[in-house]
Amino acid sequence: MRLQESGEMYLETVYILSEKESAVRSIDVADRMGVSKPSVSRAVSLLKNGGYLEMEANGSLSLTEEGLRIAKRTYERHTVLTSYFVRLGVSPEAAAEDACKIEHDISDETFNAIKAHAAAMK
Repeated sequence: MRLQESGEMYLETVYILSEKESAVRSIDVADRMGVSKPSVSRAVSLLKNGGYLEMEANGSLSLTEEGLRIAKRTYERHTVLTSYFVRLGVSPEAAAEDACKIEHDISDETFNAIKAHAAAMK
């Protein structure tokens, strides 16, 4: 099953927060993404049912193996594309915004070509 862009964004956010915090709660995700708590609750429910996310008894969120794979993939795409666009002369703000839009739709082939080109630019 292909996850929708919003699902990938939630997984990426949980991943980013989990790299900084010992426990990630729904309110942390809501704050980071600028969405309502009910929106996070609905997304968490869908992601749990899809096997991408787990919720502990204390309410903390954790990624399943598949959720972590998707989150890392999305985050890598975001960081590589943002960096690449900045090196092309795009402002950091526009680069991050555009990367966020593209990271969900770009093919593996195109992303890997950009990634290789970005590495050669260093």
